[in-house]
Parts: sequence; structure tokens; C-alpha cells
Amino acid sequence: MATAGMPDAGRVDSRIGRYRWVIVGLLFAATAINYVDRQMIGLLKPLLSQDLHWSERDYGDIVFWFQVAYALGYLAFGKVVDWIGARLGYAVAVIIWTIAHIAHGGVYSVTQFAMARFGLGIGESGNFPGGVKAVANWFPVRERALAIGIFNAGSNVGAIAAPFLIWMMLPSFGWRMTFVVSGVLGIAWVIAWLAIFRDTPREHPKVSEAEAAYIEQDPVDPPVKVNWLELLGKRETWAFALGKFCIDPIWWFYLFWLPSYLGKHYHLDLTQWKTPTAVFALAAIYLISDAGSVVGGWISGRMLAAGASVNRARKLTMLICALCVLPVVFATSVGNLWVSVLIIGVAAAAHQAFSANLYALPSDLFPRFAVGSVIGIGGTVGAIGGMVFALYAGDVLDRLGTYAPLFALAGAAYFIALALIHVLSPRLERATVG
Repeated sequence: MATAGMPDAGRVDSRIGRYRWVIVGLLFAATAINYVDRQMIGLLKPLLSQDLHWSERDYGDIVFWFQVAYALGYLAFGKVVDWIGARLGYAVAVIIWTIAHIAHGGVYSVTQFAMARFGLGIGESGNFPGGVKAVANWFPVRERALAIGIFNAGSNVGAIAAPFLIWMMLPSFGWRMTFVVSGVLGIAWVIAWLAIFRDTPREHPKVSEAEAAYIEQDPVDPPVKVNWLELLGKRETWAFALGKFCIDPIWWFYLFWLPSYLGKHYHLDLTQWKTPTAVFALAAIYLISDAGSVVGGWISGRMLAAGASVNRARKLTMLICALCVLPVVFATSVGNLWVSVLIIGVAAAAHQAFSANLYALPSDLFPRFAVGSVIGIGGTVGAIGGMVFALYAGDVLDRLGTYAPLFALAGAAYFIALALIHVLSPRLERATVG
């Protein structure tokens, strides 16, 4: 753990090397592709609803089945990356989601679309278990939140890129071929990942002895077989998992319903993608949110470097994030598009900052051999929260036709999450496992 007398990351990097940040770059790229593929349904929703005759409940059901798959896959991939390592586990995940993403171009009914989304959910569920496992192997404790924040920022870059990609491809290819052509990104990433990544720094010829020693500065955990029943009995597991249950549905809400919200409230032509304002409004929200992931990891990292405990650094950062989210409660009462974009963008940035610190908790609280499994459990619980929210959102929008209740939940979720984390792990003390 960092102390006040330790040098900052920049001075350390200048002496020992920076290859570990290349790994973060690969994780960043995968997460960006993940979100391009994931967000396309939300961006194309008006056109798909028209062509395939969806109601809001139909759309909610399709999102629900993605979440079911994500929940099941997250649990499985947490185990997979602990078993076969991040290199192969991550590659398998990207291959599965790329095939499923391309398959969207060949569907003709709500059921078929739900099946394609189910496959996408299975594959995409491997992104964060694999990424966090890679960070746990390639970074010391003091840099993990920043590394996670950087690669997690890829989600925002993907969310920014997606509307521009669709805007460029849709007129030429139509929505079916847009799914097919964009699948090339996943194929290219798998090739680069297998060529560059190794499961441990010492396996990589470009990592210096000094950098490997720096990465391994924390106490080494002995190899122990993961007992899932034991992990499920730990309060620390549920501190992470219930935090995910509270906040994950809010991010899904932004991804899957925000384009149609902007179209309905501000009369943006999202269906035909002929109005640049629609593209720039969505891009602005995710551009603002992109800073949150990195800043959230940086804030807690600076607190740790200044001598703060992990408990204080993580929770104080999360509290600041929750306060920044709160104005989103009033999003539907704002008449000006760009004021609404700013409010939602800041809320999305705060979500990413909160999430970066939440994702750091498993590596703070558990030995490395259990990190992937804890992430998998938490991701599954978070996806279950998303399933419930998807059905609720479809019902609310069909019955009431207003997004206000959904934004109200978004404003409260982070305070509830932080309260649960604090009750279950008041000091964020390391769990004894095995």
C-alpha cells in the first residue's frame, strides 16, 4: 500500500518503464468496442421499433434478456478468468460477443433479436472480469484504481464513437449491414490481444526486471482454490455486489434509453440520423462522462499516496460522486437541451468515477486468486438489478410516458450503494479466504 513518502507514478515510471500501461491501452480498446456493440440497440431503437413494430415493453423485454445473459455470463467468466487466465478468457469473451453482434444483422422478429442480444450479453459479460483480473496481475495496489479508471473510460469512448459510426454507416449500409461491418473491430482486437498480452508481467519480454519488481511490490497471495460458497458468505463480497446492484441499472438506463429520451423531449431526429444535433448531444454526454472514470481513480489514488487509508480514500471519493449525481433528478424539468446534456453528462461522469472505485474493492479486499470470482458475483448481482430496471422502465414508459421516475432512481442509487458498502464493510478490511 502507498505511503506519503512514496514517489508519484510519473517519477517511478521514468525509472522502471511503462509497459504495463500498454496493457491498459488494450483493455481500454476492448471496452470501447464492447460499448460500441452494446449501445447500438439504444441508438437504433427508433428505426428498429418502426421496422420490427416494437412497443416500449417489447424493447424492455429485449434489454431484459441481454441482462439475463449478462448475469449468467458474468458469473461464469469470473470463474473462467481465474481458471484459464485473462489472456485466453478475455479472447473467448470478445469472440463470442463479436459473433453475436454480427448476428443482429440477420434477425426479423423480437424473439430473434432477443436471442442475438442474449449471445451478446454472454460474451460482453467477460469484459470486466477479464480486465480487472489483468489489472490485478499487472499493477500494484496503489495504481489499480487509476488503471481500472483508464480502461473503464473506454466505455465512454465507445459510447461517443457509436453514434458517429452509425451516422456514417447507416445511410450507406442500412441498419443490418451496420451491425455486420462494425463487427470487424472485435476481430482486429482479438488478434492484437493474443499477440501482445501475457498473463503475468514476467512472461513478457518487453517488461524490465525493475518494472516487474515494482508491479509485484505487494505481498504475494498463496495459490488457493476458490470456494464460491465461502465467497458468498463474506460480507465483503456483498459490499461489492450490492453496490453493483444499485448503480449498474443506472448506466444501462443511460445506454439503452437516453437516445430515445433526448428524441422525445427535445424533438431530435434520432430515427433517420439526419440531425447532427442528436449525435453531438449524445457525444457530449459521454465525453463529459469520460473524464469521470479517470478522475475518480486519480482522486482515490492521490489520497492513498498522501497516506489516507483505503477505506477513507474509496468511500470519500464515492460520496463526492454521489453528490455530483444528485442534480440528475431534475433532468426532465429542464427545457434547454444543452443544460440537460450538462446535467446528465456530469451524472454519467460521477457514475464512472464511483464505478472505478467500486471495481477496485475486490482487489482491495480479497487475495488475487479470488478477485475474478468476486467480480463475477458482483457483476451477476448488478445485472439482476439491470433486469429488474429494464422491466420497470418498459412498464413506466408504456403506462406513464414519462422518464421522471427513472431519473429519480438514478439520483438516489449511489447514496444507497455507499450506505450498503459502509454497513457491510465499515473499514474495508481485507477478507480472509481459503
